[in-house]
Amino acid sequence: MKIALMVTCLADALFPDVGRATVRLLERLGHDVAFPSAQTCCGQMHVNTGYQDEALPLVRHHVEVFEPYDVVVAPSGSCVGSVRHQHAMVARRAGDEALAVRAEAVAARTYELSELLVDVLGVEDVGAYYPHRVTYHPTCHSLRMLRVGDKPLRLLRHVRGMTLIELPAADQCCGFGGTFALKNPDTSTAMLADKMRHVLSTGAEALTAGDASCLMHIGGGLSRLRSGTKTVHLAEILVSE
Repeated sequence: MKIALMVTCLADALFPDVGRATVRLLERLGHDVAFPSAQTCCGQMHVNTGYQDEALPLVRHHVEVFEPYDVVVAPSGSCVGSVRHQHAMVARRAGDEALAVRAEAVAARTYELSELLVDVLGVEDVGAYYPHRVTYHPTCHSLRMLRVGDKPLRLLRHVRGMTLIELPAADQCCGFGGTFALKNPDTSTAMLADKMRHVLSTGAEALTAGDASCLMHIGGGLSRLRSGTKTVHLAEILVSE
């Protein structure tokens, strides 16, 4: 099985350890992972802000880059959600049915990390060891768009040495929402305050999630509070041993 890593813009630019952790984890499980160096932005940012015409060449490029692979994995529910729910739509809106069909085929074999591990590889215990108190935030795209359900929690429950603490009001958005945080800063800040209050109420040493964007938003708030609670991506916990 030829697996390709879709690293995402945010991981590539700001959180490269998340991409590295994803590769190391899959390699530890016996899989070879390719990193197509020609990959670029998936176009989600453009589509979400109304620039569908500008997103079209990005969709076409994404399909061309990842078409040769059996499986594509990304440590991001948000970007996988874009590939599955936006790419074919963008192509069809532009009148390119052939591209839409190709995009649907690539999307059908594109997975968020927990989906790949549990649904495709059939693994819940990845042999991780992380001796800390941890709480989990289910990100909006993974929860509502991809419907990953409890897959991340099933993986976390097998991590040795870890105490997993339930996060109150876990299904509430953290307030980031990409450009939402920029266009609606007051509302975003209020939502973040609620999320941080719930995180701190658990007494956890760390908050984990499957999207670096949400962790960046929540982590920035927690650092400004000097709370001592850190944020760590799901992949980084699962690769710990």
